[in-house]
Amino acid sequence: MAAFLWALLGIAAGACIAIQAPINALLGRGLGMPVAAACVSFFAGALVLALVVLVTAAVEGRAPDWRGADAWLYFAGGALGTVYVTTAIFLTPRIGAAAVMAFAVSGQLMAGILLDRIGFLGMAMREISLGRIAGAMLLVAGALLIRLY
Repeated sequence: MAAFLWALLGIAAGACIAIQAPINALLGRGLGMPVAAACVSFFAGALVLALVVLVTAAVEGRAPDWRGADAWLYFAGGALGTVYVTTAIFLTPRIGAAAVMAFAVSGQLMAGILLDRIGFLGMAMREISLGRIAGAMLLVAGALLIRLY
């Protein structure tokens, strides 16, 4: 049962990303700059997350250890996120939300396979198998079909 709930949560998160892309694209058109829309999106997200951190800290009776992580980690995730959000804002009106999501998921899977293989940042290492390669190639083929047909 727990695996099913985790899967539903993942699906819901993916749906949020798909819905976010056209909303941000419309914001980008309204602002006249996709990068400005990405900035607004990240700022709004930062405000919401700051509120969640404050509430969570109050409920749990503890605060985050802001000195506990390496300094570069404070920048890296957000910097990578700007590439995705800005690209999605730019591409969604041009190729559609489904194609953007399909290509994004394809890129996530291919990068994930490589990160698993090298044990990136201390993750457990997993071999690249024929099944994993075939799955990734099928996903890329599906993305191309979504875009072209």
